[in-house]
Amino acid sequence: MKVNKIYVKNKNTRYTIIIGKDSLGLLKKQVNTLCPQTKKIGLILDKNIPNHFKRKIKKQLRQYNVFIYEFLPNEKLKSFREANDLLEKLIRNNLNRNDTIITVGGGIIGDFGSFVASIYKRGINLINIPSTLLAQVDSSIGGKTAVNSESGKNLIGTFYQPKLVLSDLTLLKSLSKRNLVCGFAEILKHSLIKDSKFFKKLEKNKNNIFENFDFHTMAEIISKSCKIKLSFVNKDEKEKNDRMILNFGHTFAHAIEVSNKYSGKINHGEAVLAGMILATRLSFVKKVCSRKTLDKIENLYSNSKLLKKFLSFLNKKNLNKIVNFMVVDKKNYDKKINLILIKRIGKTTRPGQYRLSPNEMKKVLKKII
Repeated sequence: MKVNKIYVKNKNTRYTIIIGKDSLGLLKKQVNTLCPQTKKIGLILDKNIPNHFKRKIKKQLRQYNVFIYEFLPNEKLKSFREANDLLEKLIRNNLNRNDTIITVGGGIIGDFGSFVASIYKRGINLINIPSTLLAQVDSSIGGKTAVNSESGKNLIGTFYQPKLVLSDLTLLKSLSKRNLVCGFAEILKHSLIKDSKFFKKLEKNKNNIFENFDFHTMAEIISKSCKIKLSFVNKDEKEKNDRMILNFGHTFAHAIEVSNKYSGKINHGEAVLAGMILATRLSFVKKVCSRKTLDKIENLYSNSKLLKKFLSFLNKKNLNKIVNFMVVDKKNYDKKINLILIKRIGKTTRPGQYRLSPNEMKKVLKKII
C-alpha cells in the first residue's frame, strides 16, 4: 500500500497526514503507536458513510471499548446544544484524557467532533479521518475547530491539533460530483493564493477529479493542496496574520451561507466558489488585479461549469443581509470588512490591506454581482 506522508511541525505541534488508497488499513497500528494508553474510543461518525467503510473502521478498533456516536452532517449540528449533548455522553461513558476521539466524516463532523475533543476534560487525544475531498484538503488540517452562532459561522471555536490525519482516497469514490466540486473549491483557492503552476495543473487535470477519478492524480493534488495550506498554518498557527490569506473568498462565502440559513441549496464549497469570484471581481474593480487575471479565473469556472446557479444566491433582496453578516466576520477588528484580494494568480494582498465600510461594500456588490 503506497501512501503519501506529510509531516506537520511547528512550534506547538507535530503530527502526520497520511494520504493514500486503502489507508484505513493503517488505523489500528497508528492508534497503538500514537495513543498507547487508550482503552476507550469515542467514534464520531457521519451517518452517510457507506456501511462497508464503517465495518472496516470498527474491525480496526476491535481491541478497544468503542462508543459510537452517529450524526447527520448539517451546519445546525455545529451548535453549543449539540456539543453539550455529546460531552455529557462522553462523561457518562467515562472516557479519560488518555482515551481517544476519532472523527470520521466531512468538514462539519470534523469541526464539531474536534471542538468537543478540544474542550472535553481540557483536551483528549484526537484523530481525524476526513471522508470528503473538502475535509481532506482543508478542514481536517490546521487545528481549527468550531461551532456556529446565530450571528455567523464558526464564531465559537478553539485551535486544537490532532494526533493524526488519515485520508483514505477510496472514501472519495462514494462522493457525488457536487461533493467533489465542493472540495475542488478549496483546492482551487490554494492555487490562487500561492501557486500559479498548481493552477495550470488543475486546469489540465480537472477531468481526472470530476469525470475519470484517478487515484494517482488525486493523491498528488491533495498532497500539494495540504502542503500549501500548511505553509501558511506553520508560520501563523493562531491566525494573527499570514494565515488569514487562506480566507480568500470566505468572507463572502460565510455570509452567503448564513444569509441562506445554511440551506442545502448551497453548500460550503459552492459558497466559496461564489465568494472567490466576487473577491476577484472586486480586485479588478479596485485595480488590484488585471483583466487578464480575472478572465483566466472566470474561464476556468466557465470551462468546468463551476458557477452554475451559485451567484443566484446573491441578489438585491438579500444584499443588506449578506453585508451585515460580513461585518461580524471573525477576521474583522472594527466596523470595516477585512478582505483578501488577488493581485495575480499565486499572489494576494496582505491581511488588513483592504478594508471596506458596509456602505462601500453594498455599492461595490451591486456592480460585481
